[in-house]
Amino acid sequence: MTSIPTITRPPKDVIAAVLALGAASASSTLAHMGIRNCHILGPVPWSPGKAIAGPALTLQFMPKREDMYDESEYSDPEKQLHRHVLYQVEEGDVVVVDARGDMSSGVFGDMMSTYFKGRGGAGMVIDGCLRDQPNLKKLDIPVWIRGWTPNFHTQTNLMPFAVNVPVACGGVTVMPGDIIIADDDGAVCVPAALAETVVERSNKSHDWEDFSRMKLMEGAPLQRYYPLHEDARPEYEEWRKLNPLVHP
Repeated sequence: MTSIPTITRPPKDVIAAVLALGAASASSTLAHMGIRNCHILGPVPWSPGKAIAGPALTLQFMPKREDMYDESEYSDPEKQLHRHVLYQVEEGDVVVVDARGDMSSGVFGDMMSTYFKGRGGAGMVIDGCLRDQPNLKKLDIPVWIRGWTPNFHTQTNLMPFAVNVPVACGGVTVMPGDIIIADDDGAVCVPAALAETVVERSNKSHDWEDFSRMKLMEGAPLQRYYPLHEDARPEYEEWRKLNPLVHP
């Protein structure tokens, strides 16, 4: 087994600020910055009401090729590469798995997921499936996945291939250490190098949304209040003086 690359984790305050944005705001802000393909398409939330943000630990699967897959991994568990991404988990990390959208391979099951929770992992985003759904429900780990299967990870078409390398998860390039934000809208990859700018621009762009939402609920004109028209900005600024904005 070759050594597994480590990741550089963004500062915790930056991760917390990304979490406060929500996936939709992060996605739209990235789009305005030119990063249009950041929504990890395919994995959906199986933990309603849960929201996470954390640095990505990545696991890449490839189509099984018999001359490269070592069947002895079940007699020597340390040959099971998918275990090694879990060995890297620190509190708040998100495991991101490119399982090629395969619906017949359960990337992790009950015991692996229990270990992940014990390590303090924040959640998982998997372009594929998990197994042992009844027990994973009890663990209450936030997961964004395509579905569930009774099969184990190498039972059919796939084999784990690499840990902490760039992966294509749900059609999105995810680099190890990128910030994943995931909630009921889905999972979004925020490039680590852009995270602080995303937070700054998103907060600046949406400072007025609470005010506009209030006005729209009163039946005020959409044309004036969303987006906030320049003619309405003095009205907003007066309201904001009475309702100071507190960023995380």
